[in-house]
Parts: sequence; structure tokens; C-alpha cells
Amino acid sequence: MGDWALGGTRTLFVVSVLALFLELMLIRWVGTEIRIFAYLQNTVLVVCFLGLGLGCLTCRMSFTIRSLLVSLSVLVLLFALPFSRIALSRITEMLSAPTDLLIWSPGPTVNRWYSVVFSVAGLGLTFLLMVLIWEVFIPLGRLLGRLLDEHPRPIWAYSVNVGGSLIGIWLFVLLSAFDQPPTIWFAVAAFLLAVLILTNRSVPDRRIDLLLSAGLIVLAYFAQREPGAMEVHWSPYQKLALYKTDPEAAKSELRSGSLAIGEIGNYLVMVNNTGYQEMIDLSASRVESDPARFPASMRGMSQYDIPFLLHPRPVRVLIVGAGSGNDAAGALRQGVEHVTAVEIDPVIASLGQRFHPERPYDSPRVELVRDDARSFFGTTRDRYDVISFGLLDSHTTTAMSNIRLDHFVYTKESLQDARSLLSDGGVMVMSFFVQRPFIADRMVRVLREVFGQEPICFKLPQTYYGRGGMMFIAGNIEQIRRRIAGNPRLASLIEQWQRESTLHLAGTTPIATDDWPYIYLETPRVPLLHYLITILMALLLFRGAVLLKIRGMITDWNTTYWHFFFLGAAFLLLEIQNISKASVVLGNTWLVNAVIISGILAMVLLANLITARFPTLPSWPIYSGLGATCVLLYFIDIAGLGFLPYAFKALVVGGLTSLPMLFGGIIFIRSFTAAKRKDQALGANLIGSLVGGLLQSITFVTGIRALLLIVSGLYLAALWTRPKPTVILESTRIPAAGSDSKLPREPAPSEAGLESQNP
Repeated sequence: MGDWALGGTRTLFVVSVLALFLELMLIRWVGTEIRIFAYLQNTVLVVCFLGLGLGCLTCRMSFTIRSLLVSLSVLVLLFALPFSRIALSRITEMLSAPTDLLIWSPGPTVNRWYSVVFSVAGLGLTFLLMVLIWEVFIPLGRLLGRLLDEHPRPIWAYSVNVGGSLIGIWLFVLLSAFDQPPTIWFAVAAFLLAVLILTNRSVPDRRIDLLLSAGLIVLAYFAQREPGAMEVHWSPYQKLALYKTDPEAAKSELRSGSLAIGEIGNYLVMVNNTGYQEMIDLSASRVESDPARFPASMRGMSQYDIPFLLHPRPVRVLIVGAGSGNDAAGALRQGVEHVTAVEIDPVIASLGQRFHPERPYDSPRVELVRDDARSFFGTTRDRYDVISFGLLDSHTTTAMSNIRLDHFVYTKESLQDARSLLSDGGVMVMSFFVQRPFIADRMVRVLREVFGQEPICFKLPQTYYGRGGMMFIAGNIEQIRRRIAGNPRLASLIEQWQRESTLHLAGTTPIATDDWPYIYLETPRVPLLHYLITILMALLLFRGAVLLKIRGMITDWNTTYWHFFFLGAAFLLLEIQNISKASVVLGNTWLVNAVIISGILAMVLLANLITARFPTLPSWPIYSGLGATCVLLYFIDIAGLGFLPYAFKALVVGGLTSLPMLFGGIIFIRSFTAAKRKDQALGANLIGSLVGGLLQSITFVTGIRALLLIVSGLYLAALWTRPKPTVILESTRIPAAGSDSKLPREPAPSEAGLESQNP
């Protein structure tokens, strides 16, 4: 490992910050540049855990920071070179062929054999990326494992590790909150790496490592460039590139019979390298000046105008998924007196404020709210004549789960909340870009259940008036039909669109609920793509076991290491479940995820403090408390807390969902302190986290709440395999500044000859 001059405790802190920062950075960056990983962010997370875990298990082997730098440099270089970047970007198309989970990409090819070859190539490139990410985290795991194993104060050392992880999380969250690009991310990572490099006295020439660190920043600059873009932003959710459209140049270009990207509107917003939304000028002067593009039959009848034509006098309207302002502009054109426009991504809203040609967000009649739609439903006390759901489709998930940003917006419970906000005679309109018939079937079924009436639905074509999509209308259906009948042009268009629609709705697709929110999956089952990724993960684990010569090390685990394995699997699954449940009531925002994860780590720190202060605490109340809190969370309806003020609600939800972590944390630190090999214990724990990350795919079948049953089973397995309990003795005094692993090591409880305590 070398001579780390900074000191064991402080080096441990730097490594912990760096590990979590790199983990979140790669999850975000890879998921942005290769769009399929925006829907599979958990894959990158699990690979990071695998690297850290195997690194801890082999921490007695030699390692260098340079090996980390080389692997990370190769990874960034692949995205910096145009030809390799194009090849990697095609992974999304390659892996979309065999999947039954809609991922917003071209569908399967007609030729089966070509599809197989294409998929195998995509899996091969994916495996290459997984190997590179794994090799980045092996050295960090080895350094982390050795520092923890050699530290004389295990509880304090683990607390430093958790505290550093907390700092790493919030450091990246703050960079994302302030719209910082990858160049800045890599600059921060390079600085932390430089700290480690400069503290290792055993490296003969550290200049090479420092140059490699600086080179990462240069490569990141070239990797983030978007030629032709007016502006590029890295919002808290996704990469956004703004382009000025050129209708004349794109006039004759068609793709699959549709208007080409760049042919509609004045500006185009690309999200994660794919077309997302246009800013369209549909003002009277604009459409009248170009009758070729804007036929008179549809003037005032665009998809952005129709929702507000269905109510006799829409005074107050709510738009969720307001985007860059097309829907708000439509409401203003129809004379709406007050518009509440809710948009989750602050950067998209800002682009609309600055560039939308009709300037809807400048109007005093428009109130722009930056929030998640579900969170807004739970906090507003207003009533609305029209609630319009924009094309609120998501191109990303959270970093810890399979839940996309828009999943909880279209569940039965969410639509019931939205219905409760309608005034008497109110209208609800949902627009959705339906790529497969089962999605339309699901939307119709859930609206039928919520409103007790058959909704009106039709498919709008792509025109210069808008990108089109399915429109679903519910509410006071009789009044809506009268409004349509009283507008002959609108009635004629809807009749035409319904006639031209080829969708046949069977009425059999299961609806989405808060427990099973997967709107892009036809039936409850684990998608094929998740099985393929699991196979790649198993191959990566096998490769690591062979290269690092640890096959026997894992197969010869005693019950103590299996104890840590089960604790790791249970911990990560519980963390995933907490984030999912909190998103229902607080909203699926980046801040909520950071707060929940921080709350979990805070519980771990509290568990460490309790363990140090009360070393003779019996085991039975700890395990009883763990079981009781898991049962409580299984039966309690978190969504019922939606009426509380937001700050108080966040505190209550965060504390309630994290309660099992307190008891689980006490169990872990008691076992960890007594373990003879801290590196092996932590390695087994991280490998367990890997398995826990993969197990979350079960929610596609069982729903989210059932994770608590699996978590309970894993904790029971941890109880069954727990090591012989011992009294934990460690001073709770915070070490003085400058203290490190060179201090005399305190004897472990077993070394001190202490009698074991009955559980």
C-alpha cells in the first residue's frame, strides 16, 4: 500500500469521499452518454459495489492509484473520441432489440438473426464498460479495506467512512444543483486523487500520476462537447442541449413518415442525446403568415390548445410537465386567467423562460412552480377547472431504483389525488407519446376506474402544430361532449383522428399503482434485459474471482462472512425501498433522493454512537426493534402523510422510513467491531450489497412493498449466521487532531478475553 503520510483517519476520510463521489459521477455520466443506462442506473451502482467489495477482499494484495487513473482515463477517452463515442451510443439501439421494457428507442428489428447479433454486440460493449468501471474501484476498495482493518478504533473508523460518504454524496449533489458540467466533476475527482497521490511516499515518481489526474480534466472537456448546440446544461436530472431549428433545411427530411427532428418549432431541446421537446410559435401572427405549414383547419386546435377548449370558462388551470412552455402558451391563447405551470427540471423551465418565442412564462397570468407533479398534488390547496398533463415522459431513473421520474405520476393513487383538485365540472386531459398499444390501454383503464366513466381518447398526428401523441380526456364527460359538439371544427378533427387511429384497446392491461408503478412494462414480469445484465454481472464476478484468485476465499466463507453478506443485501434493498416510498409523497426529485440517503447514513452514525455508549446493550431489543419497524413500514401508508407541510413531512417520512436502518446499523457495527478481519467483513458486506441491488428487479413482479418481506428474510438470515456476541468496548471520545492509525491498537473484545454476552 505504501507509506500514506496524511494519516490513517484522514486518508480514510478522503478515500470515502472520493469513492462515493466517483460512484455518483459515473452513474450520472454513463447514464447520460449511453441512454439505456439512464433506465439502468442501478447497473453502474452494482458494478461500483462489486469493485469496492472485491478490492476489500483482496486488500492485502499490492495496488497503485495509477491503475485507477489508467482505467478511468481509458473510459473517458472512449467518450472523447468521436468514433468510439458513436459506437458506445449505439448500445441503446443494440439492447433495445431483445427487451420487453420500453426504453424510448427504435424497436426490435424484423430479422431475428440480425437482432441476435446486434444484441450480442451491445452486450459485449456493455461488458467492456463494466470491466473499466470495476477496475476503477478495485484500488479504492483495497485502500479502504486496509485502512479500516488497521485502524485501532473500528467504530470511529467506520463512522469516518460513513461521514466521508455523506460528504461525497452532497458534494456531487451540489455540483448538479448548480448546473456544473463533467469537466468540473472530473476536476473535483482529480483534486481528491491528487491528495492521495501526494500522501503516498512510496511512489518513486508521482508526477506521472499527477499528470494523469490533470489529463482526466482535459479528456472530460472533449467528451462533453456538443458541436452545433447553442447551449449545453447538466441539470440535476439530465443533459440538456439547445439547438436552433432550421425548418427550411429540414423541410424535405422525413423519418418513418414523421416530421424530422429539427423540422418543428423554433428551438429544439435534446435530452441525453435524443430529441425531447420543441419550442413552437403558434401565435396568431405566426400561423397566419405560413398557411403551408399551418393549415387553417387546425388553427387554435393544436394539442396545446385543445385542453382549454373543453371547459366552458377555464379560469384556473394546472399544467403538470409544463416543460419549456408550449402548454402554458396554449392556455394563454385561449384566455385562461390563471395558469399554474409545474415543471420538475429547473433548467428546462429556465430555457423556456429565455427562448420560447411566445414568452408564456413572462406573463403575469402564469405561475411557474419547480416541483415534482406528485409532490405538488399533495401540497396544493387550490382547485382547478382544467388539469392538463403535458407530454410528461421521462428519460431517466433515480440512481438507486428502477423507478423513472414519471412513474408515480400516472398511478391510480396519483390520478385520484389530481381528480380531488378539480373544481365542479372540471376537466382532466392527459397527453402521452404512446409507443405501444398496452400503454394506451393502461391509461384508459386507470381513468375509467378513477372517474367511473369511459374517457375520450384519440391520437393526434405529428404536424407543425406539435409532435402529436395520444390524448385522454376525463372529468365531466357529458359537459365535455357538449363542448366538442358545439365546436364543429374541433368535433370534425376529433372524429377524423379517432377514425384514423389504428389502436385496438383490449381493456386487459393491469393498471399502475403506487406499489407497482411500471407504466412501460406490459405485465408484471422481470424484463429480459435485466436477466441479461445479471448474467453480465455474474461473468464480471467470475472474471474478478479468477484474476484476483479469490474463488476459494469466497467459497470458504464461514458464517461470520455470510452474516455480513446478508446485512449488505438487506441494507441496500431497504435503501431502495425507502427512496421509492418517499418519492410517492415527497416527489421524485434529486433533492428528495439526497435527503433520504443522507437520513439513512445519519441513522448509521447514530447507531455507531449508541453502540459505543452502550456496549452492554442486549441483542434481543435490537432485533425486535428491527422486525417491528419493518412490519410497521409494510402496513403503513406513507402517501397518507401528503397533507403535512413539506419540511415537516420530509422530516417525518425520512425518519420513519430510515428507522430500520438504526437497528440494522447497530447490528452491523457490533459485528464489525468484533470481526478479526475488518477488510474481509466489509468486502462480504459490499458483495451482499451487489446481490441486493440485483434483487430489486423482483419488484417488477411483486411490487415495491414486498421488498420489506425480502429485507426481513435477509435480516433473519443475518441473525441466523451472526457471530458470537461480545461486549463492545471503545471510547466515544473523538480522537484529537492528527491522530491516525499509528496509535496503539486497542485489543478486540476476543483478544481482551471478555466473556460473551447472552443475546
